Amino acid sequence: MELNERQEKILKIVKQHGPITGSNIAEQLSLTRATLRPDLAILTMSGYLDARPRVGYFYTGKETEEVMTSKIRNILVSEVQSLPILIKEDTSIYEAIVKMFLEDVGTLYAIDEKRGLAGVISRKDLLRGTMGANDIEKTPVSVIMTRKPNITICYPNDLLIYAANQLIEKQIDSLPVVETQDGVDQVIGRVTKTTITRVFVNLME
Repeated sequence: MELNERQEKILKIVKQHGPITGSNIAEQLSLTRATLRPDLAILTMSGYLDARPRVGYFYTGKETEEVMTSKIRNILVSEVQSLPILIKEDTSIYEAIVKMFLEDVGTLYAIDEKRGLAGVISRKDLLRGTMGANDIEKTPVSVIMTRKPNITICYPNDLLIYAANQLIEKQIDSLPVVETQDGVDQVIGRVTKTTITRVFVNLME
């Protein structure tokens, strides 16, 4: 996060004189306390400053890189997951190819009659399915999909850094986010390499 000029001045004052009250900071900048309130809130929420009642603001000692690292390590999968693209496990390979093209995704998740996760279908799986002797309009994706226990999953309360490590270690493009209900792993979201990239870009901005 890039600080504006006034926020940089506030940080400098707090570093030199902290702990210091908001009123005293405003006085040194010849501004009103109300004017500074948004800047102080941003600096506090970002981790640069901390505040204590009847004491005032003080500098945490964290630099930008430390604040970024702290934020990244505390992001949950549920905060950034996107909607999963689901198909039934008896869907034909042809229909799956059309679905993937229309939805512009790299992975589809196959579900069974209980809406539980049955398999994962990647672009490579679909390509392999078209190269064989299969009739792609009649052959179901269940023939080519990756099944349990070879599916790597994550849960809403997992840390995003865990999901990112799984994507790297398993060399896959996405993870299904599942929620177990009555013993059934229902797919409620997905985390992709694009998800991870978007988070980093948003934090940097």
